Amino acid sequence: MSTIHDQAMNYVYQQVLQRLLSFFSRAERTALQLLIQRLAVAAGGMDRVGEFKVLVTQSGTRDCCYSLALLRAAQLSIAGRAPGTFQLRVATLRGCATPASALHNMHRSFSALFLYDDPRVELLMIDNREVLPFNHQEPLSDDGREANRINLLMVGHRRCWSESLELWDDAYLATAEFYGQVARWSNGVDALVSSDSARRQAHFLQGLDRAAQKAGIGALPKRTGGFDELFDVLDGMGGDCYRELRAPDDLPPWRPLGQFEACRRTSYIGIDDIVVGKMEERWPLLSDFLGFQTDELLLEPGTGESTDPLIAAYLSGLQACCIEGRNYESGVSEYLQRCLAFMRRQDVPEQTCERFMATFGTLTDPGEHRSLAATALQKNFGLNEAQLVCLLFAPFIEGGAGLERFLRTCHPGMLVAMPDLHRAMQGLHAPEQVLQWMTDVSGLPVQLISRLYAMAPVRVADQATQDPDPADSEVAAGDRSAEG
Repeated sequence: MSTIHDQAMNYVYQQVLQRLLSFFSRAERTALQLLIQRLAVAAGGMDRVGEFKVLVTQSGTRDCCYSLALLRAAQLSIAGRAPGTFQLRVATLRGCATPASALHNMHRSFSALFLYDDPRVELLMIDNREVLPFNHQEPLSDDGREANRINLLMVGHRRCWSESLELWDDAYLATAEFYGQVARWSNGVDALVSSDSARRQAHFLQGLDRAAQKAGIGALPKRTGGFDELFDVLDGMGGDCYRELRAPDDLPPWRPLGQFEACRRTSYIGIDDIVVGKMEERWPLLSDFLGFQTDELLLEPGTGESTDPLIAAYLSGLQACCIEGRNYESGVSEYLQRCLAFMRRQDVPEQTCERFMATFGTLTDPGEHRSLAATALQKNFGLNEAQLVCLLFAPFIEGGAGLERFLRTCHPGMLVAMPDLHRAMQGLHAPEQVLQWMTDVSGLPVQLISRLYAMAPVRVADQATQDPDPADSEVAAGDRSAEG
């Protein structure tokens, strides 16, 4: 019965492969053969490819879904011509910023590629440092949501108030832990495969360097090898990226316990140079076969960026009116113009640009936009506007150096309580009302505010001339061109 079942499944897999190949252009079929050769070389020869395990991360974006389809085609092609084929580990990092539309795109693509019941494939998701089977219907755990919220705030507060707030820097640390740990889980993997361009790799490592400094780990060694050196970088950072920001018992260990290899042996296989074609040429594969559906109102971000332009525009507006002395609308307008410029530089069709701008154009009342964004921020990240404004001012760092400025601007009625606030942040006795106010306005427990109070701000040098083109990572979800 088992043999009959295996034969039936092999027939199904070959049918999946044939349908998949029917969507490939001649150039894509050539790219597939190059990918197979690259995997065989990395495995030590085609006769050893059956012992080779590959990791690919999945976030539900078009690029991720396309890369997964290409890898699946390689896996099934090898299976049809060799005694064995490589094993595939597909992992996604769950977080507050993961939209439901992305999870559903993952599920539909996994189903179309027949990944769920294939013993050669592992489908995983990581929630609050726990490795779990992928389930697109499972919400982020309450503990995971709270950990995301606290980590976002702690990393965000470690800056000078005059510097722009990189609200999502915590995502670099979370992703670094994710890469390192999921590569070591359950006997580990041999290689990470990604189609990220060299610019995207540099963008990630630069953001990780900034976040590592804010987390108290220190600056990362300067490297030029991109993701070829990723796992060396992760080894140097250590397994816990939050050890300087949080108490040892604040965050759980990686689980299941005892299932992570102590020694990592993972290499990197880049495929950005063999991925061909423009995004519009891939739409039949993405939409008709993989079931990919776009959300016109979301951006397709890189690590450390918001998928929701409503929240990103909101942050820009608050920065303008609270820190820079301008009005809220000017900050929102600047953000939208940056998005529009990036989209046009990526040759996004004008119709998509117009739809994107029209979404905000209907919000003629700035108060309406601000209210909608505040609701989204609370729903997705558990933060309110007062806590986000507090984060913009970063008043607790360096012995509360910015506290008076924050109070005079936003909470003048609390100026009389400054001595009590400083006492509380030093861990000394203070009135209960003061302690409660600190927690309410910051979103942080007092003991973590005290940790910030004892820390110095991280002054990150101006990276405007070093950052890769933002268009490489922040464009409209509707019609993004391939980046190769």
